[in-house]
Order: sequence, then C-alpha cells, then structure tokens
Amino acid sequence: MALARYKSPVLGLPTTATAPFCPSEARGTVDAQLPGSFWKKMLRFAGPGLLVSVGYMDPGNWATDLEAGSRFGYDLLFVVVLSSLAAIVLQCLSMRLGLASEKDLAQQSHDHFSARVNIGLWLMAEIAIVACDLAEVLGSALAFHLLLGVPVMVGIALTALDTLVVLALKGKGFRALEAIILGLIATIGICFFVELAFLKPDWSEVARGLLPSRALLGDHGAWYVSIGILGATVMPHNLYLHSSIVLSRKLSPGQAAKAEAIRFATLDTVSSLLLALLINAAILVLAGGAFHGGQSAPVTEIESAYHLLDPVVGTRFAGTLFALGLLASGQSSTFTGTIAGQVLMEGSLNVHIPCWQRRLITRVLALAPAFIGVWLLGGGAIGKMLVVSQVVLSFQLPFAMAPLILLTSRRSVMGQFVSASWLKIVGWTLFAVIAAANLWLVVQLLR
Repeated sequence: MALARYKSPVLGLPTTATAPFCPSEARGTVDAQLPGSFWKKMLRFAGPGLLVSVGYMDPGNWATDLEAGSRFGYDLLFVVVLSSLAAIVLQCLSMRLGLASEKDLAQQSHDHFSARVNIGLWLMAEIAIVACDLAEVLGSALAFHLLLGVPVMVGIALTALDTLVVLALKGKGFRALEAIILGLIATIGICFFVELAFLKPDWSEVARGLLPSRALLGDHGAWYVSIGILGATVMPHNLYLHSSIVLSRKLSPGQAAKAEAIRFATLDTVSSLLLALLINAAILVLAGGAFHGGQSAPVTEIESAYHLLDPVVGTRFAGTLFALGLLASGQSSTFTGTIAGQVLMEGSLNVHIPCWQRRLITRVLALAPAFIGVWLLGGGAIGKMLVVSQVVLSFQLPFAMAPLILLTSRRSVMGQFVSASWLKIVGWTLFAVIAAANLWLVVQLLR
C-alpha cells in the first residue's frame, strides 16, 4: 500500500489513519503462526500487554500512589494490589473477546447494542480518554518544569508537540511501537527501583501494608484516595484498546490456533500487568518511606516530592530520576491513548480520521482544563488535579465493564471460549464493588 495515498498535496500530512495507530492498518501485521519453541512463540505474542500496562503507570497513578503513601504510609498498598488483580481479570476478558470473536469491544458493542446505548458507551469512553490525557499533560508538563526549569504553563504548551511523535511513526510497524513502549517502561522501572535501593525501606512494614486495615474503613480521605487508585489502575479505555491490539497478530486458521493464542496472550497480559503492579507499589513505598510521618504535612504534590527526595533518600540524583521517570510515564501513555481513540471512533462510529488529528483533538480537550486549572489554582495544585482526573476515570469504568462482561458471557459471540461461570461471577462482583464505591463517593461529595 503506497504511503503517497496518505499525504496531503499541500502540507504532506496524512489524510487517513495509518499504522501503527490505526486498528485496521495494524491488524494481522505481526506473524504469529510460525512454528517454534515455547519462548519463540511467547516473544511473538508479547507486546500488547505492554501497551496496555503503560496506562497503569501514567502520571495519574503517580499522583494517587504518592498521596496514598505520604498520607497513609504503606496502609493502602493492599488497594494497589487488589486493583491490579482486578485489572488483570478485566484485561484478560478484553483480550479473549478480541481473539475469540475477531472483533474488538467497540465493534462488538456497535453490533449488539442499540444506537443510543452505543453512543452512550462511546461518549463515556471518550471522557475517560480525555481525563487520562489530562493526567498525561499535567505530568509531562511538570516533568519539563523540573528537568528544564521552564514554567509549568510553558510545560503544558510543550506537551502539544507529542503530536509530532505520532506523525514520525506514520506507517511504521506495530513491533516498532511495542519496542518504544518497552524502552519507556524500562526507564520508569529502573528509576524507581534505583531510588528504593537508596531509600532502604522497612520491608517488614511494607509487607504489613499488603493486609487490609480496618482503621481505614471509616476514613473518608482514605476512601477517596483508594477510589482514585482504582480509577488510575483499571483504565476504562484500556478495555477497548486491548481487545483491538491483540488482533495485530496473524494466526493460523482454526480453533486450536485461537486457543493457543489466548494462552500466550494471557501470559503476556499477566506478566505485563504484574510489572505495572511492581512499579505502582514502588511509587507508594517510596512515598511512604520517604514522606509519611516525617513532614509537618503530607507531601501530596509531585513537585514537592521532587525537591524533597534528594535529602531524604540521600543522593542528589533521586529527584532527577523521579522527573525522568515522570516524563517517560507521560510520553508512553501518548501512544496508547491515540490508539484507543482510533479504536473507539472506528468501532463505535465507523469514523476514520488521521491519527495526528485524533491526537490533536484529544490533546486540545485536555489542554484547556490543564491551563485553566493551573492558572486559577497555581502549579501547586497539579497533584490534586491529577487525583481528580483518576476519580473521573473510576466513574467511567462501569460503562466499559458492563458491555465487556455481557459480551464475553455470550456463546454466540465467544463460541467455545465463552466465559466460565466462575469468571462471570468474578466479573460481575468486580462491577458491583466498583459501582458501589463510586456511588459512595457521590453521596459523600453531595453531603
């Protein structure tokens, strides 16, 4: 397919969606049907899980984990673990839907639900993408501010330039995108694990944080932060994303090939999200060990954490590592947000636009509240805005969970890969818990 067809005669810009961000362009581009050993096959299927996992370690996660660790020490570590386990279940359902039915969640919703319901689901998912992008804007802007010394408002403006990164990857293979994401995730992980090595936290106290604490049940602040952690961990639009990007693998015909693909994709999903769990836990442990109980007030702002890490951790490189990891976190989510937006527009609305336009629209919608928030509240309010964005994500989550659980429970959609009874029970239990937590928060806010 000639790239010339994607170029505008005036500006030379793509006029339609292009790989690796376009679902239809990327479909079946990674050959996974060749024979080989277990590890060779695993490498062919590895990748989609990594793209999904970056949404579980974006700047919104940083803000909620930082506030949780600073205010409550290691006591909310169990919330990070439980949220990550819930994410693994839901992402595995999403992956199974894509591979078994050969359609993503947006396409299946379009086919099986009424037009009104489909538009509603699309709108909720788009709100989630904008909320997530707001977190990326704020996090990346703060990273630019910390590393380059530019004002936060200038940093916000600089984040619009990531549209150029999307343009630069026009027509590239899906494997190239997966390799970039792997590099960014490795950067985040190395930064935090090096800082933990310097900090030397009390690991016996960390282990106690894995157990639920009754004392926190009546603490409204702990509930608010916990719901923020949930929203930051289980990204609604990731459920649409994962069901689409697994279709980038070209499989042999037949049910046996699908079963094998589901097994390897499950390993990819679980291992990638366990890595995201370790990074999120590392952020909370770092904040708990460095700031809980040692300050006159909790350190809930990322900028404050950056400035205080050096003396607390004991090395002048701690703050720099923190800022580098924050920048890698914001940039990695840029790619997955663009793909998720394309998946939704193509599957739900059958609308195809250039990836750079999709990225620019989403970024403009996120830039406006970011500029207004910082202008009215100052740069010190970035942490609070990040937590609010994650609570918004939590509110949108049931609207993505319900169609996913319904569709994967239908034999007409999944065939022999329909969800087992226990999996349906787990899925609907998670739905009920998350919906109830959101309703509780609404009641508290109204009071």
